[in-house]
Amino acid sequence: MRELRIRMLAGVFIVAGILSWAGARLWNSVGTLPSVPLAAPIVLALIAVVLLSTAISIRARLKAQRERRPEAKGVDPLMAARAVVFGHASALVAALVAGMYGGTGVFLLEYLDIPARRDQAIYAGFAVLAGVGVIVAAIFLERVCKLPEDDEHDGAGTAPTV
Repeated sequence: MRELRIRMLAGVFIVAGILSWAGARLWNSVGTLPSVPLAAPIVLALIAVVLLSTAISIRARLKAQRERRPEAKGVDPLMAARAVVFGHASALVAALVAGMYGGTGVFLLEYLDIPARRDQAIYAGFAVLAGVGVIVAAIFLERVCKLPEDDEHDGAGTAPTV
C-alpha cells in the first residue's frame, strides 16, 4: 500500500474548496444556501480521536513487543492493515469534506454581520480544523504501522506499509 501523500491531500482540499466556494456563490444567487451542520466538526473530531487512539494503542503494543515484556500482546498484522486502510480512507474523505466546508466558510466570510451566517462560518472553520486533525492522525497511524526497511532490497526503495 502506498503512503499518504500530503500534496495529493492538499490538492483534494484545494479543488474541493474552490468548487464549494463557487457552488456556494451560485446557490446563494439562486436561492438560500444550505446551512453548515453543527455535527460536521463533531463527527470529524470523533474520527480523529478514533484514529489517534488506535495509533497510540498499536504503538504501545509494538513497543512492549520490542522490549520483550511478558505481558505484551502482539499486533495482528491484519488488524494493523485494516487500521491503515481506515486511516487512508478517513484522510481522503477528511480532505474532501474539509475543503468543502473551507470553501463554504470562505464564502460565508462576506456575511459575518448576519448572526446565522456567522455561526455557520464558525462551524465551517471548526470542521476544517477537525478535518486537518483527521489527516494528521491518519498520517501518524500510518507511520506507527510502517514496517522496518527490508534487508533484501539493501535499503533501496521505500518500506512497505502493513
